[in-house]
Amino acid sequence: MLDDPNVDGDFRNQFVRDPAALRRNPALVLNADYRPLSYYPLSLWPWQETIKAVFLDRVSILAEYDEVVRSQRESIRIPSVVVLKDYVKPRKRVAFTRFNLFLRDEFCCQYCGSKGDLTFDHVVPRSRGGTTAWENVVAACSPCNLRKANKSLRASGLRLKRAPRRPTTEEMHAIGRRFPPNHLHVSWMDYLYWDAELES
Repeated sequence: MLDDPNVDGDFRNQFVRDPAALRRNPALVLNADYRPLSYYPLSLWPWQETIKAVFLDRVSILAEYDEVVRSQRESIRIPSVVVLKDYVKPRKRVAFTRFNLFLRDEFCCQYCGSKGDLTFDHVVPRSRGGTTAWENVVAACSPCNLRKANKSLRASGLRLKRAPRRPTTEEMHAIGRRFPPNHLHVSWMDYLYWDAELES
């Protein structure tokens, strides 16, 4: 009846990257502290993987869809929110990837503030000894990237909106919450933002 995903593996790496697998009844996966394992990408599992985890007693069901799946012996409502029974320690370091770089810079050019058509730029050009690291790479639009080329900031006449640095996991979670996915099921809302700071 069910696919056989490796739910015994590293939960932090099991977020499905294929959007097609999440089109129908995905489940929001929470850590044992009732926070999502990840905000961006949001920690979602396909319904098949979620039900498998339920049968293996790895998760508890907090909310369900109206839809039901059936085996030869029983029926089960498809879970929409599950919580891990064992706490998964979050990663301390944020991976240095193109996507995480754009997320850190909130998907806008760090020179002019424009959004869309983004690439990345070495603040100190590699031809001048600059490294490919959090502290020297920023999101940039194509026009600003072309204008800067392999010049220094001063020579290019551009100014940074903020100095690049390595983000913390907590900072990336906070930024990620400002960029929710296109689909948010109503049953997820209480668990996505319960730890956000309240406005007075």
